[in-house]
Amino acid sequence: MTTPPGVSSSDFAAAIRQFADAVGEQWVFTSDEDVSTYRDAYSPMWGEADEKVASAAVAPETVEQIQQIVRVANRYSIPLYPISTGRNLAYGGSAPVYSGSVVLDLKRMNKILDVNEDQAYALVEPGVSYFDLYRHIREKGLKLWIDCPDPGWGSLIGNALDHGAGRTPLPYRDHFGAHCGMEVVLANGEVVRTGMGALPTAETWQHFQYGVGPWVDGLFSQSNLGIVTKMGFWLLPEPEASMTGQISVPRHDDAVELVRILGKLAFQGIVNCVFSVQSPVFGGPLDTEKSALLDRPGGGSGEEWDRYAASQGRPFWQTELRFYGPLKVIEAQWEHVKEQLAAIDGVRFTDGSVIRFPLTDEEVGRLADPGSLGIPSLSVFSSLEGSSGHLDASPMLPYSGETLLEAHKVFMKLFRDAGVPLLLGFAMSYHWRAFIMFQSINLTRDPAHMAKARSLYAQVIEVASDHGWGIYRSHAAFMDAVMDRYSFNDHSLLRMNETLKDALDPNGILSAGRYGIWPKHLRRERA
Repeated sequence: MTTPPGVSSSDFAAAIRQFADAVGEQWVFTSDEDVSTYRDAYSPMWGEADEKVASAAVAPETVEQIQQIVRVANRYSIPLYPISTGRNLAYGGSAPVYSGSVVLDLKRMNKILDVNEDQAYALVEPGVSYFDLYRHIREKGLKLWIDCPDPGWGSLIGNALDHGAGRTPLPYRDHFGAHCGMEVVLANGEVVRTGMGALPTAETWQHFQYGVGPWVDGLFSQSNLGIVTKMGFWLLPEPEASMTGQISVPRHDDAVELVRILGKLAFQGIVNCVFSVQSPVFGGPLDTEKSALLDRPGGGSGEEWDRYAASQGRPFWQTELRFYGPLKVIEAQWEHVKEQLAAIDGVRFTDGSVIRFPLTDEEVGRLADPGSLGIPSLSVFSSLEGSSGHLDASPMLPYSGETLLEAHKVFMKLFRDAGVPLLLGFAMSYHWRAFIMFQSINLTRDPAHMAKARSLYAQVIEVASDHGWGIYRSHAAFMDAVMDRYSFNDHSLLRMNETLKDALDPNGILSAGRYGIWPKHLRRERA
């Protein structure tokens, strides 16, 4: 059994005994075999000296047990790393940011505490997965939808706290944006309920996000200031129908008008789906002609790219929209979209299929894209054959066709120069007014490839930040690098976060280093 950094073996042994007293000996894990299950399956440092690993793990079942654990951790200066289900793959999984921490595994806290069909909300614990809540709703015959990411085996709470998103209408697909009320155990063991939950007689904890005074919920997302033990989520009442429509435009510069119009329609709420603006031209194989265009000033002119696209016989840009609601309404929305986009010369539209709800189990099983209908699956893993996982870097772009064109060329050249295939590189509209432009890097267990992947990930952070496209979510190994780029006014944001850390967690026991926020005693070492 290894010990956390700076903790004596006798103190660690005493802490382990007291953890066992709190949760039961069978729920404290110290053997190499057990602790190895908390490794990051997608670690870009797998098997290397710098790989982030845990020293032990403890799995409480109740809030009271968590309170006992944090008091023990404070007594012996044991660093803890809370996880919900540990499924945050591509961003660090269940491995701690500060190597040697004890993982506080909340999977046993898996109660669905409340689902209200009329008021369309759920209240859950951290161990509740998207599959769990979906099955509960399905078994009860409730006319409600969840929103889930790919894949759907993770925790609602864990995904929301890391600003994850899914693919049904807003606000539901913004998982933190659709949360309403949380319960938090602070580092000193005190329990806090946010928003209306602070009112002991509250009847609107899952109805109204705010309360009185500062709205503090955001302090517990992408942070290390507390342990979230309950969280409410708004759910989508099942719509009457859904339908799709495909759009393609032929030219390089059509991106400008396409994105401008789609953005306007999204801001108006007429388009309220996640859509990806993809380029079959940019996204195809990197041949000699395409590579030469990337080396030209500005990454090649629109006319040059149009000639290349014509030689390939492909539209330059395409997207698919999905509409949700009464059939008459969504048909009218699609017609309005087509009217607005008809101003683009050469635009083409394809009417997609209509799905009416509810669906039978057999109909669910035949769906090609269940996530867009709030149905969790694991189909995303079929795209990872031949790899040991991937890293996701996620720059945020405005709804701007000019920016989209620039970003495509910047990242295509960056990946080309690194000798790494660009797996995604398309922009997705998960949020109201910004695109996420995923840059995904495949991993293998080959050390040379892993070193190349780490170097490229660091370059994506640097290049994106230099262009003003902030990374909104990061793998644990790169959280310091990402936070360092948020440097306005001599890193005043980080300094404020550190002030909060020192006030709420003076002994620095919770998730040291998460999103670049280190406790005081480790901060000095890293200066």
